Amino acid sequence: MPLTSPDADPLPASIRDDFPVLGRSIDGVRLTYLDSAATSLKPRAVIDEVSRYYTDVGASIHRGKHMLSEEASDQYERVRQATAAFLGCRPSEVVFVANTTHALNLLALGLGLSRDDIVICARDAHHSQLLPWRAVARVELVELDATGAVDLDHYRHLLRRRPRVVALTHCSNVTGLLTPVARMASMARDAGALSVLDAAQSAPHRQLRPHRLGVDFMAFSGHKMLGPTGIGVLFVSDGQTERLRPAELGGGTVDWVGADGHELRRPPHRFEAGTPNIAGVYGLGAALAYLQRLGMAAVEQHDLLMAHALRAEVSRRSYLRLVGTSSGERSGIASLAIPGHDDLSDVAHVLSDAHGVMCRTGHLCAQPMVDRFTAGQVLRVSAYVYNTVPEVRAAFDALDATCASLGVDVERAPED
Repeated sequence: MPLTSPDADPLPASIRDDFPVLGRSIDGVRLTYLDSAATSLKPRAVIDEVSRYYTDVGASIHRGKHMLSEEASDQYERVRQATAAFLGCRPSEVVFVANTTHALNLLALGLGLSRDDIVICARDAHHSQLLPWRAVARVELVELDATGAVDLDHYRHLLRRRPRVVALTHCSNVTGLLTPVARMASMARDAGALSVLDAAQSAPHRQLRPHRLGVDFMAFSGHKMLGPTGIGVLFVSDGQTERLRPAELGGGTVDWVGADGHELRRPPHRFEAGTPNIAGVYGLGAALAYLQRLGMAAVEQHDLLMAHALRAEVSRRSYLRLVGTSSGERSGIASLAIPGHDDLSDVAHVLSDAHGVMCRTGHLCAQPMVDRFTAGQVLRVSAYVYNTVPEVRAAFDALDATCASLGVDVERAPED
């Protein structure tokens, strides 16, 4: 079936100039960054805002009444308000964490689960969505169909076992396929289960509204959406704040401490123990502002364009096998297997060192998913706002040259 191209790219190629790393070259070859599913590059505006905190402020938050502390505290809470506006929720529902992994661990430890409780995860879950639940409860995996999509019939069957939690992945970091979250969260609610959404791969590309999706909790990382590393967001719906116990206690989480007891602060501060990554919050605010200037509708349309371009290039090459062939909605992520070649480390090295193309190989912290579809490693190509269709085409030409140099029988179908 021929692929239907979406509309023209709504984002100007000139935004590449905002990203200093893209000014680098490798042996005279311009760098092409196609590893944004691991971490995105940072625009100058984010870098400058992180630097501004350390250069002009530097003080801790909520720890004093001097001018610098109050300035830092005010900006920290302004970013919380901006994050809430970005998500269409209340500031009290926004908890700052280190990253998605940290958020999911806080939930697994704070919901009071026992070894007899059942948690449903999908087979395409990232290890960070799988392992924390496996440490505290019995995990059942929802199977995937032959195209990589979630098997909703199997999901419906597992819900009859009355799970306490359903842990959903919005967008697979392997296939780029998006899950029907609103439908699955509604089914979980009808079964009496809480829903936890890993939105690490969807938050950079889609306008998320957790209340509309109907999830109780949602987590994502700033570093995958132009922000700094070490800062993430945990959405805790107001209806669930009292059910969630703080997994960490200490400074910042309490209003009062006596010899024999303490009183917790109101949410969200009771969930933010210790001195946080203040510079990271500053940078996250700048990243959200940058994305909003681009417009999330335009970011999503660009992502659909990248998804189409990636799949079109794979379809022209018979030596490549796409992991996850579903015709459902997908993000700009493509994971590729090369039959007969289980270790693709050399492919990534040559692509990087000889062609300046940065990609990821391995099991992508989703080994149950990758093992379901291939016997070895995959090569993942993932795009973001600074990538273009010509750049994707050039990267696949470089992949042809790389694989040929390593003895792979490279075949290409004629272009339309």
